[in-house]
Amino acid sequence: MDPIEGDGKLRIHPGDLLLSALVTISALTLTLRWLAGWYLGARIEYLVPAQPAGRVRVTVIVPARDEAHALPRLLASLLAQDLPPDEVIVVDDHSIDGTAELARAAGVDVIDGAELPAGWTGKTWACAQGAAHAAGDLFVFLDADTSCSPGWLAALVAAHERRGGLVSVQPYHHMERPYEQLSACFNIVAFMGIGASLLQQRARVTGAFGPCLAISRVDYDAIGGHAAVGGAILEDLALAQRMRAIDRPVAALAGGTLISFRMYPLGLRQLGEGWSKNIAAGAGSTPLPRLLGIVAWVSGLIEAGWWTWAGLATLPFGSRLSVVHLVFYGLYAVQLWVLLRRLGNFGVSVLVFPVAAAAFVVIFFRSLFLTARGEVRWKGRRVSTRARAGT
Repeated sequence: MDPIEGDGKLRIHPGDLLLSALVTISALTLTLRWLAGWYLGARIEYLVPAQPAGRVRVTVIVPARDEAHALPRLLASLLAQDLPPDEVIVVDDHSIDGTAELARAAGVDVIDGAELPAGWTGKTWACAQGAAHAAGDLFVFLDADTSCSPGWLAALVAAHERRGGLVSVQPYHHMERPYEQLSACFNIVAFMGIGASLLQQRARVTGAFGPCLAISRVDYDAIGGHAAVGGAILEDLALAQRMRAIDRPVAALAGGTLISFRMYPLGLRQLGEGWSKNIAAGAGSTPLPRLLGIVAWVSGLIEAGWWTWAGLATLPFGSRLSVVHLVFYGLYAVQLWVLLRRLGNFGVSVLVFPVAAAAFVVIFFRSLFLTARGEVRWKGRRVSTRARAGT
């Protein structure tokens, strides 16, 4: 409608006022939520190449359940280390795919896991058995789907020598199939949630990364080992909390070029089960201000992403609200490219980030439902979400 009527007076249509208000509110809130992403995810410390000053006896402990597809690559990379581990122990957690046979053929020590006790998760029980047999003074717990560059162990030992306490590393996420790109938001939120990527220089790290953990025998015994967190689904988080309780430091680093993994190579169902297992539990342990910031950032991804697509499909070309969403679509895509390139080979998938954001929301609510129900599934087992951390 023409704002100037026949009497020469300026009249503003109520619809224009509403649209202007929506544009202003949307632009302001999206700006704040986008900036929250930078605050929560801008700064990451890497595991960097280094040589330890001293000499410590190192035991690498690998819990493995049906990992025949991944284990040979890991064991080959361990045997090629510039600083070889003194001992490699693979704990076979009742595999049915030849995991134990492959490990024995590689020449490492293999423990046939005992029956899973009540109140334990499979991983914590396997790690506890490995630690009980270990002869080293520094324990390195390593997931079977990881792969290490030749300088990895030297760098990890040097990092532990320098920092002490519990040193954890999230491997670089290597992906080969399109569906694996749906892990994008989960990778970022993993760092945001424990405070490992906060812009604040001396932020308190409240968790750890389970795929690669280094801890001295002395500290491990002081916190009660894995027996103290036997029923925890997020044993890495529980171990970090135990370390904090005795005033020992916790570090959470990115693997960079030194260690990588391929998390869910067996299909979309494995990816859904894997993230459903722990994302709700992780949210429940995140400090409230940080959790609210993550929720705000993810909601901005959803609004900028899906409303851009909806706007381009249904609204008149040139609508101011559509333009705002389109601008922030570009800003979020740039932000995701900057944040994700440090964590994995995500590449041009950031251009369709609304799909990954939607997957994150769907799996998160599925995880909430399963956690509230009291049970999740992983690797053929039913895992109680109500089990106590200790036994």
